[in-house]
Amino acid sequence: MKLIIPMAGRGTRVRPHSHTVPKPLLPVAGTMIVERIVETFNRTLDRDITEIVYILGPDFGEDIKQPLREMSELHSAKALFEVQAEALGTAHAVAMAKEHLDGEVIIAFADTIFDSKEQFDLGDADSVIWLKKVEDPSRFGVAVHEGDKITGFVEKPKEFISDLAIIGVYYFKDGNYFKKQIEWVLNNEMRGPGGEYFLTAALDKMIKDGKIFKTATVDEWLDCGTLPAWLETTGIITEKEFKGVDESKYPGSKIIPPVYIGEGVKIENSTVGPKVSIENDTVIKNSKVENSIIRDHASLEDVDTSGSTIGAHTSLKNVKGKVDVGDHSNLDIN
Repeated sequence: MKLIIPMAGRGTRVRPHSHTVPKPLLPVAGTMIVERIVETFNRTLDRDITEIVYILGPDFGEDIKQPLREMSELHSAKALFEVQAEALGTAHAVAMAKEHLDGEVIIAFADTIFDSKEQFDLGDADSVIWLKKVEDPSRFGVAVHEGDKITGFVEKPKEFISDLAIIGVYYFKDGNYFKKQIEWVLNNEMRGPGGEYFLTAALDKMIKDGKIFKTATVDEWLDCGTLPAWLETTGIITEKEFKGVDESKYPGSKIIPPVYIGEGVKIENSTVGPKVSIENDTVIKNSKVENSIIRDHASLEDVDTSGSTIGAHTSLKNVKGKVDVGDHSNLDIN
């Protein structure tokens, strides 16, 4: 089975961090967002993923492709790449993978992290759509249903018709048939809000063609699309996965759970936590850090911060208060 992951967007709402790293490659407690999606499928699907097709932006080079190859190989899948030169909506993004749309296909947009305690039984449905009940359905594409049967899809409804949001994960038994529906949407200029081509138009046509849709629900659906959302999701995952910490490794320091501390991290005379994620080979001295993300190879000295996101290979000194600092930065406030 093939997994298609559109990730061509620039992630403008998580800048400055997306200037150097595409949003799906940003870490959440030590694991890239996109890898958490792959891990969830490997754990919850009733069949194996053998190929992963990444749809990238036109300026994504080998520095982006190589970690995706390595991650895919780690999960026993082959990595393939296609390019979306212009952002024209979800259907347009999937259309860039048309050469790979055959056989069984799963599509997952790498904007969110989702999880389920149960395995997903794909059965013999023509399509399975993953859904989550939400408070404000006007922000999402939603599924209209009668009991367990999906009867239609609406993109960002202005009036309430359903509170079951489509989380951006779809299964199709016949990828070639689905490809034809995507081509129909594009060829007939079936544009939705913002002038974009949405998958919901193709899904609606499939229902009219008599295709059987099955629903799958998730226990957890966590957003990573903005800096506050990335920070909040990291805190939730850190708490969920916390397994304890040996405070004696960090001289003169107090570690307040939950935290994620990567390999090679040095902490001296500092208070760290709660809800702090520190990536590999970072150094923290004489500081107080809480509710923050600190990426790899960073250096913090005499810092007192909460609610911050700090990039890789970044140095902070004498900083007080909340900051969002990108990679390879140097901030010293005298």
